[in-house]
Amino acid sequence: QVQLVESGGGLVQAGGSLRLSCLGSGRDFSMDTMGWFRQAPGKDREFVATINWTGSTTYYGDSVKGRFTISRGNAKNTVFLQMNSLRPEDTAVYYCAASIRSTSRSAGIYDYWGQGTQVTVSS
Repeated sequence: QVQLVESGGGLVQAGGSLRLSCLGSGRDFSMDTMGWFRQAPGKDREFVATINWTGSTTYYGDSVKGRFTISRGNAKNTVFLQMNSLRPEDTAVYYCAASIRSTSRSAGIYDYWGQGTQVTVSS
């Protein structure tokens, strides 16, 4: 069974940090593009960050640029999202995704999705 499982979400005060993790299983994700998206209540799913299979190329959404960092683990089937200087508007369910295609901000190119982890930032 192919799975992406996110962890690391929680409640944090504004200005704080969280580190999300995503672990892939059931297939080899080492050659995949990996991405993070988020969805707040009543809003569309929003691109957060993406990283290519080597870890050499990353892209970020404008709202998180300079605050969030995406990285891959040594095992390559893991991806992390370090979130610093969190704001209340970062509150959302965060989803990990994987794609066999090149890095993209478009959710439509991602083939596999996790169930999401809730991040809540209090003011």
